Amino acid sequence: MRGIAGLVSGEHHPARKHLRGRGYFRRLGPGIVTGAADDDPSGIATYSQVGAATGNRLLWSAPVLLPLAFAVQEACARLSLVTGRGLAGIMKDRLPRPVLYLCVALVVVANTVNIAADLGSMAAALRLIVPVPYLLGVVGFAAIIVTAEVLIPYHQYARVLRWLCLSLLAYVAVLFVADVAWGQVWRDLLLPGFEWNRADIALLIALAGTTISPYLFFWQAAEEVEDRDRGSNYRVSDTHIRAMRGDVLAGMMTGVLIMSAIMITASATLHESGVRSIETAEQAASALRPIAGDYAGVLFLLGILGVGLLSVPVLAGASAYAIAETFGWRESLEKRPSQAKAFYAVIIASIGIGLVLNTVGPGPMTFLLVAAITNGLAAPILLTVVWWLSSSTSLLGEWRSPLWSRILLGLAILFMALLPILWLIAP
Repeated sequence: MRGIAGLVSGEHHPARKHLRGRGYFRRLGPGIVTGAADDDPSGIATYSQVGAATGNRLLWSAPVLLPLAFAVQEACARLSLVTGRGLAGIMKDRLPRPVLYLCVALVVVANTVNIAADLGSMAAALRLIVPVPYLLGVVGFAAIIVTAEVLIPYHQYARVLRWLCLSLLAYVAVLFVADVAWGQVWRDLLLPGFEWNRADIALLIALAGTTISPYLFFWQAAEEVEDRDRGSNYRVSDTHIRAMRGDVLAGMMTGVLIMSAIMITASATLHESGVRSIETAEQAASALRPIAGDYAGVLFLLGILGVGLLSVPVLAGASAYAIAETFGWRESLEKRPSQAKAFYAVIIASIGIGLVLNTVGPGPMTFLLVAAITNGLAAPILLTVVWWLSSSTSLLGEWRSPLWSRILLGLAILFMALLPILWLIAP
């Protein structure tokens, strides 16, 4: 059993001892991948739908969610950095079995729905350029992702994942050429406002669910362990905690910046042209027309493929880590399939079930919004557990979460637990 507070069995991301100086992007660790995976196809669809349906009315949610998402991911990274264990492994030692199984079930169900939605969106985006049958596209992408995640060692795959993040910058580029009412944008960004109805609250649940997503909790924790285990022994120090925090902050700021850019872009292009609901990939892609013209579909496809190929492995990997840690199976993306058969079986099964769901689910764009809402409903219980664990002196000793972190985590729990209640009582 790895130690709890004190000695750590391996160096946590040896390249991330500090974040200043040349080679910044190369030194970023799991935080930047986590932040980019936060803007998965489900996120793109959700943010586009919010911008189309409400204009910039819900844009204030971006600066509200940023500190909450940062605090959540920082707490998850801290737990694994100090203990040397993944999140489910810590829960296994600290929680009653029924609560542990509930937490793991919540994240696995939410992840599987998300995988299905992401695979469907990738296939729908591909059809904008190549008229292949929808299910053939789903099967093809599922096969590519399974092959890459099973056969390629994670430290090699992670290098590709970091560069795939750049595909999201297309939405930032649109802001420089689209007809954006910046005065109204700043007012909506700083002054909270929404209409008191179930539609707006459901969109807020989706925004919160795709920004503070359960799968990111488990992935962040697991990859802190993966990266740390490739280095030399050392004791946890303030330097490593600060470097981890900077990495996580960079990732979440990137994620929320892209979130804001997509909402503003959809508002300026779709909402202003009378589109209030996104039903197809073609409608979603049209938001990129100001910079791509007739090639908007190509640019949308590249963006969806980039974040899809990044996020689906993260989703399946998060489920595999959670289940493997729960049942004590050998687990690591650095191990060969023959060394961790059950772990890789979960990855294959997760993507396989996601594939099957595409034969019975709603349309791909609707499915993406459903996935975001599923995350939003599952998050409050998992957030409560993370808050309790990261506040524990017996678990983390001197490295337990500071007061500011515990306060932000508490606010995240209240915010995400309150939204479903408001939805129930809203007209």
